[in-house]
Amino acid sequence: MPEVLVASDARSLHDDVGAVLSSPGYSVHHVNAGEEVLPAVLDRDTDLVILDLQIGNMGAMATCLDLRLEESGDRLEHIPVLMLLDRRADVFLARRSQAEGWLVKPLDPIRIRKAVRALLDGGTYHDESYRPLTVAGAEHSS
Repeated sequence: MPEVLVASDARSLHDDVGAVLSSPGYSVHHVNAGEEVLPAVLDRDTDLVILDLQIGNMGAMATCLDLRLEESGDRLEHIPVLMLLDRRADVFLARRSQAEGWLVKPLDPIRIRKAVRALLDGGTYHDESYRPLTVAGAEHSS
């Protein structure tokens, strides 16, 4: 059974992700701060880390970079990271922190399951479902 660690200071996000992953047979654990992720990962045989972008004073980017630093020093096996972003512009942060996947909020169960499965299977997941609204007929003509 895959071990998934969810890091967020939002109780609703813990509940939502936990509910989505409870039926397919995942073991889901939660922490409330970025600085709790590394100790939790070292304590368990974690298969995937899900990071909320805004978590206290050590957000998802810093937390992901901390995991990658430990990996580069051979102190930790590679663990895929799924980053939960607040807006499309935050994709830059996910890429810079070397996260294997990201989802742009608001979240839905189908995208969460697809992303988790892709990362656990060794792949990546880059959320392309979010598109900014455009105004119809607002094309620029010369």
